[in-house]
Amino acid sequence: MEKILDIIDSIAYEKSLNPDIIKTEVKEALIATVKFSISDEIELSAEIDEEHKKLVVYQKLLIVPDKDERIENKDCFISLSDAKAIDNSFSIDSYVEYELDIENLGRTAANFLHKEIENRVQRLIEQQLFDKLKAKEGKIITGSVVRVDDRENTYVELNEVRGVISQKNRIKGESFKVGDVVKSILKYVHINSYGINIELSRTTPKFLEELLTLEVPEVKDGAIEIVKSARIPGIRAKIAVMSHESRVDAIGSIVGVKGIRINAVSKELNGESIDAIEYTDRTELFIARALSPAIVRSVVIKDGSDDNKEAIVTLAEDQKSKAIGKAGINIRLAIMLTGHQIQIQEGTSSEPTTPMEQDIKTASVDDLASLFK
Repeated sequence: MEKILDIIDSIAYEKSLNPDIIKTEVKEALIATVKFSISDEIELSAEIDEEHKKLVVYQKLLIVPDKDERIENKDCFISLSDAKAIDNSFSIDSYVEYELDIENLGRTAANFLHKEIENRVQRLIEQQLFDKLKAKEGKIITGSVVRVDDRENTYVELNEVRGVISQKNRIKGESFKVGDVVKSILKYVHINSYGINIELSRTTPKFLEELLTLEVPEVKDGAIEIVKSARIPGIRAKIAVMSHESRVDAIGSIVGVKGIRINAVSKELNGESIDAIEYTDRTELFIARALSPAIVRSVVIKDGSDDNKEAIVTLAEDQKSKAIGKAGINIRLAIMLTGHQIQIQEGTSSEPTTPMEQDIKTASVDDLASLFK
């Protein structure tokens, strides 16, 4: 195989692959071809002659005693006497190695080699692409819709590959058509014998967090942290944020002047309403804030395991519907955000009305936006 280095360099340049990796794969492909042409049992090694830019294949024969029955297999074994005729220093259980003439293996072998190299290069390209995509898991990726099938799966072109947004990963009520440019989170990437499978999603809380990171410079810079988030996709979401710099108002920065930042994110999420609350590591206060816009009188945490954490929340009668929300959405989001099962009970009229401080640390989009009007 003359000028093999030139061929390898050409493949590496054209496919943006490491030449050393290509060399290894070409040697393995040639060994596979020779075994296909002669016998799968033979032992082979391959080297690249850098000076003459050609590939050399060596066959290895195990030296066995003269009367050993294995010497009948001339492709794998050689008798000690025959080995010593080549070099008197040979001994039993060592190897005789000699160069094979691979130029005359025939057209079938040539076709096999071509296909073997092609398949191996394709696998390298897929692996390289997979590694690049794997590094983007959990990040926003943008692509163009190329097809929507009968099951409402949306196929998105992502440069070299296609990802799919299944119906369950699409926000309820939204639909796409061919040519639409769509943002989604790269939820999962998997490689198998059929190629690369990419699962995209627009419904995960992570998608909301990444959209806010793109929209709010203070989040991207680390001045503000999105500690937790919860979503009922396309309907409502709650995010808990905290500031790492005293001069930066976490909620005000998230919302933006006249709500411009958070409204931009809401628009991308098909009108999903987003509530921002200030995070605290005081569990009782955090639960109270998570139930916004309801004003909570008290929160009591019940003893339980990490998998069965429970809180009893007391509030005034007129606050109960606010805490639960339409169709139970508000309390469901509070449960998801805090990780606590929440039981609500009404306080009696004799109890002092000393609401917890979450009303000054919590805001919805509409509440905060109104401050800037």
